Amino acid sequence: MDENRNKNANGVVFKNVNIFDGSGADLFAGSVLVEGNRISKVMREDVPIPTGTIAIDGCGRTLMPGMIDAHLHLSWNNASSLEAIMWMPVEEHVLSCIASAKIVLDAGFTSGLGAAAAKPRLDVVIRDAINSGAIPGPRYLAASPEFTTIGGLGDTSPPHIELDALTFGTIVTGTDEMRAGVRRMIKYGNDVIKLNLSGEDLTPTPAEATPFTDEEVAAACDEALKRKKMVSAHARSADSIKQCIRHGIRNIYHASYADDEALDMLEAAKEKHFVAPGLAWLYQTARGASQFGLTPDTALAKMYECELGAAITSMKSMHKRGVRIAIGGDYGFAWTPMGTNATDLQYFVELLDFSPLEALVAATSVGAEMMGMGDSLGRVKEGYLADLLLVDGDPSKDVRILQQKQNINGIMKDGQFHKFPQ
Repeated sequence: MDENRNKNANGVVFKNVNIFDGSGADLFAGSVLVEGNRISKVMREDVPIPTGTIAIDGCGRTLMPGMIDAHLHLSWNNASSLEAIMWMPVEEHVLSCIASAKIVLDAGFTSGLGAAAAKPRLDVVIRDAINSGAIPGPRYLAASPEFTTIGGLGDTSPPHIELDALTFGTIVTGTDEMRAGVRRMIKYGNDVIKLNLSGEDLTPTPAEATPFTDEEVAAACDEALKRKKMVSAHARSADSIKQCIRHGIRNIYHASYADDEALDMLEAAKEKHFVAPGLAWLYQTARGASQFGLTPDTALAKMYECELGAAITSMKSMHKRGVRIAIGGDYGFAWTPMGTNATDLQYFVELLDFSPLEALVAATSVGAEMMGMGDSLGRVKEGYLADLLLVDGDPSKDVRILQQKQNINGIMKDGQFHKFPQ
């Protein structure tokens, strides 16, 4: 396997490359030395090559950090509904997750922040298998299933058969059930607790609704944070964004309907929070799902077109205010298939007016910070983990080249090649 080709070497040196270091600075010509699983030297001239070191001539290609999907669902199986994701039997679902992990890594995403699992331990099992080397995949933080309210996003059981086995999310009512549910997901080994603090227009609870009480949210955060677990929230409504800020939820997904008060609160606390808007889900549900019966003239598609417009306005305002925005578009549905994750960079440039360099930062160092690994991941910098891509072309000029796997000439994760450069 490609990832084994340099295990017995003293290191790897990339020479004759143009380096995007993840800081947002312009690319520069240089060389990079990897020893073990860390970057040991970054130089603007040739690095001395120690005996036994593998030398990779980049031939002027771009060397950049591996991309990071900050809203990754490895257990989403490219189905067209939440029910179809949840109803996959667990045995087949594990195999689907294994395939998705490799697809994501093959696409140049060497890390991902779990944004919810379809079953309580799926993310944990896949994370552990990746970490042990049993399967290829991105370094990954495992997330719980989505905590939801009765009738909220994730409550997929029909009104006449209310069974936990038919429910996509973890349904809780009141602080006691919330605490018990969070404790259970921590017991199972999850790194991240996911709360659905707003609704979703394809469910009976609409996107601008905010079903959880402050007391329920506070209970979840208290249980998770005192155990040093991360909390993330599906928060489309203005009130749910404010709940995130009040209760210290660092990872805010969507944030489409931020009003002026929410924007002001977020700007004042911007050192404590990250936003990942999930633009691919909005864009494709509104405009790209016709083959699945969701044409742009349907009422539901029009709702998502409305939210897409709101999200664009909100994200542009947040960007101007210095709020950290990461990529991650809810990939893994039928019209946002796994492996197309790099399309997010194009959305950031074309819809949010990010420069290509800013979009690359959102896909690398901001994602690393959102994972709590900003001091060791997401940069081409001495001492940082050697998660690297060798790319044909210059993504700082055109981010679309990252959507084509053939343009990703080499993939290194943790100092080992997943894809050896050609």
